Amino acid sequence: MSDQEKLQGQKESLLESLAGGGESLATLVRKVHSADLAEWMQDLAEEDVWRVFSSLDVDARAEVLEHAEDALSGRLVERLTPHQLKEVVETLPADEVVDLLALADEGTAEQVLRSVDDERARGLRELAAHAPDSAGGLMTTEVVSVPVGTRIGDAIKLIRTEGEEVEEGQGLFVLDGGGRPVGYVSDRLLLTHSIHSTVDEVMVEPIVVGVDVDQEEAATQIEHYGLTELAVVDAGGALVGSISADDAIEVLEEEASEDILKIVGASPVHQTRLPILERVIGRLPLQAVTVAGGLATAAIIDLALGDGGGRPTQVDLLRFVPIVIGLAGNVGIQSSTILVRAFATGEVEPDREVAVVATETLAGGVIGLICGGLSWAVIAATDTSAAPAAFPLAVGAAIAAAVTFAAMLGCVIPVVCRRTGIDPAVVAGPFLITVSDICGTALYLAVAHLMLER
Repeated sequence: MSDQEKLQGQKESLLESLAGGGESLATLVRKVHSADLAEWMQDLAEEDVWRVFSSLDVDARAEVLEHAEDALSGRLVERLTPHQLKEVVETLPADEVVDLLALADEGTAEQVLRSVDDERARGLRELAAHAPDSAGGLMTTEVVSVPVGTRIGDAIKLIRTEGEEVEEGQGLFVLDGGGRPVGYVSDRLLLTHSIHSTVDEVMVEPIVVGVDVDQEEAATQIEHYGLTELAVVDAGGALVGSISADDAIEVLEEEASEDILKIVGASPVHQTRLPILERVIGRLPLQAVTVAGGLATAAIIDLALGDGGGRPTQVDLLRFVPIVIGLAGNVGIQSSTILVRAFATGEVEPDREVAVVATETLAGGVIGLICGGLSWAVIAATDTSAAPAAFPLAVGAAIAAAVTFAAMLGCVIPVVCRRTGIDPAVVAGPFLITVSDICGTALYLAVAHLMLER
């Protein structure tokens, strides 16, 4: 049995348990990785989400919240009592805690901060004061540091006593008298050198960034230099925290996804789980520009060819083909890009493919109706020679049909490729645009001809 089949079996068992059959929920969730559980919970009903979460122990709850998207975390935090939230807060790293408390109401967050020890609360407040997209907002204040001249044996003892709150795999920073980082020692170097040596003998020069630096720049530094940890300093150069390689990877992935979705005119969130209306609103601006450009192109063509002042004929439909090509290409690329990204990140599993295709097609259909309606209104208002409503209505309805079909095509092609073992990313570019243009234009002309012949 493959890993994918095993995961699918576990998910089916979870759904069966929630329905009242199979093994107990508490027994089942202990067998599932928290990252998978967080992913599956996003598709469950509100009460089922809470039932699953309530069946977990404190450590498992913390892990699920650490892996969960903000939308799911927010739903769970709303239902946690201050005491339950405090239990989770005491388990998570400081940077994760700040993100979590940001999802709670101010009263609950303040109550939790007052209930933890003073030193941790002070560190959390300092983190919360920084901009979320800065190095200060990304860093953790829970770092291990030693002064220059410390023996390795003493440094190891310090990690044993203070390292419980530090993320796994991190080392320690060597500070001068002013608290400025002058060296970094990885845990591997600590273990492979004599305990009688000093950290000065094995440390490497640290890479540092200012606390106000953009988080993407900080993450790029970690990637460029192959660091496991990046020092974050204040205006005076004193160490205030660090950023781990894991956090940097998450930032770079988020930024890359955000850039890709912005390129195709979609908002940088998990599109396949958004309500239809939110998807449409996020994607409409690009389509509105396309409609305006298409109508301007149609006017230019009409001006160049001349219409002779007569009634529009079926040949006049060709003036509006640029709108169809533009809209079909844009909507198709939006849908395919969203699907390809969702496949790559695991957002869309095989059992969600049909539902995602349906909702994406519906979103494309709504966009098509809006753009078709806008085109109809403009043509009806500006083309005074048209027969009453017939020609503009035919153009508008044909545009709506072509755009809806392009949205469906943009989803179906990646799904078919995935199921046949072809990389969906290969067809998400020129191939899909070409197919969308051909099919969209053919469907547009067919629908418009059919309506005008009545």
